[in-house]
Amino acid sequence: MRRVHRFYKRVEKSGFDERDYPVNERIRVPSVQVIGENGQPLGIMPTFKAISAAKEYGLDLVLVAPKAEPPVAKFLDYGSFKYQKEKAIKKQKAQQKKIEIKEIRLSPRIGQHDLDVRVRQAENFLKRGDKINIVVILRGREMQHQNLAGNIIEEYIKAVGQLLAVKVEEPIKKQGNRFGATISSGAPKLD
Repeated sequence: MRRVHRFYKRVEKSGFDERDYPVNERIRVPSVQVIGENGQPLGIMPTFKAISAAKEYGLDLVLVAPKAEPPVAKFLDYGSFKYQKEKAIKKQKAQQKKIEIKEIRLSPRIGQHDLDVRVRQAENFLKRGDKINIVVILRGREMQHQNLAGNIIEEYIKAVGQLLAVKVEEPIKKQGNRFGATISSGAPKLD
């Protein structure tokens, strides 16, 4: 038997869910507490009367507090209401602090110039507010000198610490042939 694959477009959710705010005929409760368009309470009405009153004003009846007893509905322009909610959600997302963890790899045989370049990279990352995961990978015979990896990471943290205030989030850890530590900026984020 042949399988039929259906491909659906993945829709990006804006965060506003229309099921949270039923409108007009989608309101399934027998009576609601009605609030007018200017915020004045109009009392408790049967839902069908409230819908017809809203249509007289050229507005929609939107259920704004479905868990209240009785549920609260308001006369609104639903398109404008939806737009304002989506705008508030976008503003909230924009204000969230986004911290990335950047990885900087070092080698036991790293040259001084390469180390300086990586220190400047770390300085830029820390100024942006990112965290840095410092990694040293030992290969083959390098595994005999495990203390060298720890020394390189400590030296790197000291070099970055001379430029900026640095806080060690995770101390040096060994995972197989990988040694790593995580640092972040000890100073407030600069913009």
